[in-house]
Formats: sequence, C-alpha cells, structure tokens
Amino acid sequence: MSVATTRILPRPHRNHGPLANQRRWLRRHEQLLLGILGFGIFFVAWQLASNLHLINALFFSSPLAVVAAGVKEVQIPRFWEDVRVSLLEFVLGFASAVVVAVPLGIAIGWYRRLSYAADPWLNFLNPLPKIAILPVVILAFGLGIESKIFLVFFGVFIALIIPTVQGVRTVDKSFLDVARSFQASQGRTFTSVVLPATVPFIVTGLRLGVSRGLIAVVVSELYAQTTGLGVMINRAADQLQSDRMLFGVFIFSLMGIGGSALVRVVERHFDKWRPTAQDQEE
Repeated sequence: MSVATTRILPRPHRNHGPLANQRRWLRRHEQLLLGILGFGIFFVAWQLASNLHLINALFFSSPLAVVAAGVKEVQIPRFWEDVRVSLLEFVLGFASAVVVAVPLGIAIGWYRRLSYAADPWLNFLNPLPKIAILPVVILAFGLGIESKIFLVFFGVFIALIIPTVQGVRTVDKSFLDVARSFQASQGRTFTSVVLPATVPFIVTGLRLGVSRGLIAVVVSELYAQTTGLGVMINRAADQLQSDRMLFGVFIFSLMGIGGSALVRVVERHFDKWRPTAQDQEE
C-alpha cells in the first residue's frame, strides 16, 4: 500500500528588476518624500491664494516674494550680524541650561530632602510667563547680549529640569533593588540604572528647550531692540514689509529645525538604552 505524498515547491523569487528597486527606495525614503510633498502642497496653495488675491499681500506676502526678499537680505552685511547675534544668544543660553539643569534635575529627583526644598521653587517658576521677568532681567543685565542669554537660559532650564526630575522619580524600583542586591555602588547605580531610564525624559526636555529658547530669543530682541533677527522682524513689520518679516521668521524656523536635528542625533546615540517591545516581551 503506497502513501500519497505532496511535494512542496519553492516559492518563486520576486522580480529584482528596476521597478522593485524603485519600490524599495520609495519605502526607505517614504517619510522624507511625504514631508516634502506636504510642504510643497502648502506653499503652492499659499502662492495660488496670493495670486488670486485671496490673501492681502500688504500683510502676508507670497512665497515667491519672500524668496526675493531673502535674496536681497542675505547681501546686506547687517543681516549676517543679526544671524550671528541671535545664534550666539541661543547657543550660549541653551548650552548653559543643559550643563546646569541635567545634573541638578538628577540630584533633585534622587535625593529626597533636596527634592522637598526644590519642588516649591519648580512649581513656582514653571507656570511663570517668561516675558513677565524680562523687564527685571533687563534692569539687572542691561540691554546687551547678557540679558538675552539669561532669558534663553531660564526658558530652557525650566523646560529641561522638570522632565529630568520626573525621569529619575519614575525609575523602576525593581531595577534599583536588583542593583542593591548585587551591592552596586551609588555611582554604578547611576550609570547603569538611573541614567538609562532618564535619557528619554532628558531628550523630551531638550526638544521643548529648543522651542522655548527660540521664543526667548525673539521676545527679548523685540523688547530690547539692539541687534538680532528679532530686531529685523520688528523693523520690517513697522515698515509693512511682510516679505522681509516672513523671511526672518523662516530663518528662525531653520534654526529650530537644526536644533531638533541635533536633538535627534543625541537621541539616536542613546537609543541603545531605550527599552524596545522585544525586550519587554522577553
């Protein structure tokens, strides 16, 4: 008596021609392409609305007019001085806030008595409008670059220290118990347990800090009109030059995109510390 058998044939290979390679390239760059497409649709609709006079060009210029104004503006030496000053204010304020907020936030989140002393101040400073302290800052530091750097520092400091504190406080207690059971030193516990668990919170604070820092730059330069991109935007608005004004806003947007890109680089560097779904299942 013979037993019938079924032979399983191998699945035919898919075509690896140019069309398949193009599909793989599209899937790999899908996010970038869709982002560019979204921006393109927005600017085309904006230009069409301007051409059809649905938007008053006196108050809100068209994209082509903004580009033309930008071409003229970059040929003026004062523009590059304004860019340098605004970028310097942002970088110095942001860097000093990171240096102070991260270790202080970790300490506040880790030491209970220090947390009791610092929490009332954090709760007081967090909802405080940053523009409200601008006159006091100018009286203390003057109209120079120091007052603007301090305002950037203050905005980024608050945006960064609170997530850092919360990150330390939400460390899984079972991980700390395991570290203590192996008699790990406090320094080893910080580097192997506390910091990896806190990094995602620090990255979130850095992202918030980029926007808070740029807002502080604009507000301080609008209030204390000395030099910077905020001064250029304000003067263009006073002269009803909406194309120059929007070009200055565009430069600030580029600064924000650049800052966010640097934060993503930091996030990818520490991505190995982030728990994945596969790790949690195991």
